[in-house]
Amino acid sequence: MKDVTGTAADNQETRKWDPAFTQQVKNAVGPLVRRWYRAEVKNLSHIPPAGGALVVSNHSGGMLTPDVLIFASAFYEEFGYDRPIYTLAHYGVFIGPMDGWLRRMGVIEASRENAAAALHSGAVVLVFPGGDYDSYRPTLSANTIDFNGRTGYVRTAIEAGVPIVPTVSIGAQETQLFLTRGNWLARKLGLTKARMDILPVSFGFPFGLSVIFPPNLPLPAKIVTEVLEPIDVTARFGNDPDVDEVDAHVRSVMEAALKRLAAQRRFPVLG
Repeated sequence: MKDVTGTAADNQETRKWDPAFTQQVKNAVGPLVRRWYRAEVKNLSHIPPAGGALVVSNHSGGMLTPDVLIFASAFYEEFGYDRPIYTLAHYGVFIGPMDGWLRRMGVIEASRENAAAALHSGAVVLVFPGGDYDSYRPTLSANTIDFNGRTGYVRTAIEAGVPIVPTVSIGAQETQLFLTRGNWLARKLGLTKARMDILPVSFGFPFGLSVIFPPNLPLPAKIVTEVLEPIDVTARFGNDPDVDEVDAHVRSVMEAALKRLAAQRRFPVLG
């Protein structure tokens, strides 16, 4: 394993964050996203005021997920730009013209080394362990936390000595009708050989039925995000915590919160 004790000062990924550019994007795009989704972000005060923290969230909304824009906008409104929030993302999102912009906004390639560097610098790191598998979960299973067995986030928090801050978001699976992840379809077409485990099928506006492409425009579903109380892994699970046990606890806490938020919704899309 590579050394993961570096700081943001010597990490090429984290050094690309540009607070002035981030503020410009947030001021331009943030209000539009917030109004379209009538977005609410609750209990940001649960994020520790200093030191690194790993925010672990469910991922929603398919290809056009609004999760990062909603959460980051609220974070910077609450805390300002002295402390960055870095978002871990698959290397595939950096392919194309958005590459430079994303890195300047604090989106960094998902790796234990990059996450550790950011956390050791005292930054907040946002991770969606379920990735695309989670964001394309069927609408009828929207209130289930399923990271597809991925537990690397627990090891990252343990090695960096930072708390896990569970966070849940509800509403984005109503921006269109997500029918299936299409695991069976991906296998049938042999796409798994190219490391494509899912081939999502959804129904929405304006194209109707979509198999990833063309991407439908998201309906203005109301999205509510809630930050839960931080989990001190060592204090709760001891000096040698069982990764699977920690993961199970985090997911159970998140799913309970998600079901509570679901019970408060009266109508799909309207919230």
